[in-house]
Amino acid sequence: MPILKTSQKAMRKSARRRKLNLKRKDELKKVLKEYKKLAASDKGKAKEYLPKVYAKLDKSAKVNFIKKNKASRLKSRLSQLSK
Repeated sequence: MPILKTSQKAMRKSARRRKLNLKRKDELKKVLKEYKKLAASDKGKAKEYLPKVYAKLDKSAKVNFIKKNKASRLKSRLSQLSK
């Protein structure tokens, strides 16, 4: 256990951030997985679901969960799946 107060605070911050990052990771994975499943089966529904995927990717990039270029790359690749 940390002894210094700043170390204790850093540990608390780290725990909060880890919890939030795991939540974001799970949500992003779930959205991507759902979209890929739709793209494989029903292209029409996949195109309707695409804006939700874009929103999740943009928000993840905005809060620096993923890099901006990765979000852009994923959006490009995912849009090609529904064609």
